[in-house]
Amino acid sequence: LQSSAAVVDETGAGDCYRAAFAVALIEGKSLQRCMEFASSAGACSVTKPGAVPSTPTRQDVEHLLKQQSIASVPRGGDGSHGGEKDTFPFLFGSRLNSMKDRPELWDQPLEDASDWVKRQGKISGLGCVDFNYPQHFLSWDTPQAKVGLDEAGLVAGAVCLRFPKKFARGAMNHPNPELRKEAIQLTKDAAKTALELGCNEVVVWSAYDGYDYPFQVDYDEKWSQLVDAFRECCDAYPNVKFSLEYKPTDENTRFFTVSSTGAALLLVKEINRDNMGLTLDVGHMLMSGENPAQSIAMTGKKLFGIQLNDGYTRLAAEDGMMFGSIHPSLALEIVYQLQRIGYKGHLYFDTFPQRTDPIKEGEYNINRVKKFWKAAENMSKEKLEHAMSEHDAIAALELIDEALRNT
Repeated sequence: LQSSAAVVDETGAGDCYRAAFAVALIEGKSLQRCMEFASSAGACSVTKPGAVPSTPTRQDVEHLLKQQSIASVPRGGDGSHGGEKDTFPFLFGSRLNSMKDRPELWDQPLEDASDWVKRQGKISGLGCVDFNYPQHFLSWDTPQAKVGLDEAGLVAGAVCLRFPKKFARGAMNHPNPELRKEAIQLTKDAAKTALELGCNEVVVWSAYDGYDYPFQVDYDEKWSQLVDAFRECCDAYPNVKFSLEYKPTDENTRFFTVSSTGAALLLVKEINRDNMGLTLDVGHMLMSGENPAQSIAMTGKKLFGIQLNDGYTRLAAEDGMMFGSIHPSLALEIVYQLQRIGYKGHLYFDTFPQRTDPIKEGEYNINRVKKFWKAAENMSKEKLEHAMSEHDAIAALELIDEALRNT
């Protein structure tokens, strides 16, 4: 049971445990997985009064299991380094498509998502997989994906919407109302898939909701269409967290309707739903000319997801470099702000290892974040407060130097 949850009534906890164990056993899970699933069911049941009313749903059980697995269940390897148990408080995920890179380093097929999940399972310390929808479900269905995750020792982190090219003129912004409806339905289908996989997060990045030239679109109309679309999705699936992953520009859309953290926060405020928030990508924030740590601070509790990487900040370039490899001081402050706002999601690496071993890259990213995390925790709070209150640049830089020496 999470430390923030209170034990209200223990009646029925054993019944829930046994029932959940039986369900998991019938579904063919290992004995360890059966016990984990059952323990999560029992833990859920004690948070509500009564025997029958406290019986949790599968969604409740799998959501708690995901949260509990962060610290207690090693994933993607033994989770240990130097013989010490890994107690890092977050699950790590990494870009699944990266598993296609450097095939000569892998002695098995790499034809589809099922093969890529197998390869990701070899990354020591990796805990979850974020799936692109619908692209990662063309060769297998959701039940098969759950089996594949279980065999790899992983769980689903989120479902990330990737609209097909038929929406090149816009997805939720398409000029054709029928195609707008289809885009909204696809978003709902992604939410349904997320729940079936045992996660409750849908990340929406549209490569196409925007424009290329002046006078090409009605800006107010496009904004209102996004607000209405997200409200419909949030209301249809109130137990799913929807988050917008903004991007300022790319080769598909020169100007996105939502092109900055500030604009994205305005959109979230207007949508006005508890289950609507943001996923911030470090590379996208750098492309926008933002300080990622400040954007994280601005977003606060509405930060549902974070995608970690780095880049050279050239105009309109998204490099997808390993975290902290180019801007270590920014990386340190990113981690510090995640700690400060009490971030609750998982940590996802959106990096592009075309010339690098993707398994080694994933492990490097994981270890790098852990070092930054520890360094941020160990920074002198008194010295930080002094530097910030006095706007003392030298004091701040000296703190950074001291912290980075320990990474």
